[in-house]
Amino acid sequence: MPAKPRPAAPPLAIAPKRSQRGPAAANAAAPAAADNRRADLVREAARLFREKGFDGTSIRDIADAVGMRSGSPFYHFANKHELLMAVMEEGLRLGLDRTEQALAGAAMPAAERFRRLVRTHYGILHDSGSDFIPVMLYDWRSLPAQYKRRIIELKDRYDAIWQRTLDELHAQGLLRADAKLARLMILGAINFSATWYRAKPRSASRVNLDELAAQTVALVLHPS
Repeated sequence: MPAKPRPAAPPLAIAPKRSQRGPAAANAAAPAAADNRRADLVREAARLFREKGFDGTSIRDIADAVGMRSGSPFYHFANKHELLMAVMEEGLRLGLDRTEQALAGAAMPAAERFRRLVRTHYGILHDSGSDFIPVMLYDWRSLPAQYKRRIIELKDRYDAIWQRTLDELHAQGLLRADAKLARLMILGAINFSATWYRAKPRSASRVNLDELAAQTVALVLHPS
């Protein structure tokens, strides 16, 4: 999605006077504005890294996409690698939030939890604005070791949700494979769909995400 043009500043004649807002309000607005600009950078960096790759994207490209000067991103990130880490971190954080919401509520059978995990993961990869996790899949090797530790901690939390469900399915005799191997194979297969699946199919015969998730589940679960 191309960056939206920044709105023009209001005329000085109608700008609020400093005394109307007070120093406390002005001080509170500054961190909020900085947080918004940081979020803009992370979002546009994710889009550009996915489209052009980490090595093919410059800081100037990202700054241009959010209407900043080329050096301004360095007020928020020490370097491009730190920005890459922020993209991956945001993707995992959003993925954890979506997964926890999908499983929230009353207790449900392990098979239903698994179906929701599979469908949610497809959505994390392919729904609108879903550039973050594909960047992690494509550019993991570009991230220096000192930045990987934080990402691995989040990834381990996500994997643990899957592993608990798969362990339960295995204990019930519903899983067609070893539980740990199943997690690696299932997530690997779903993640690879980032390279071939199109959210907007070119033909009516292409499956949607609901159908794709249902077929994935059918491949690995015995009928209950």
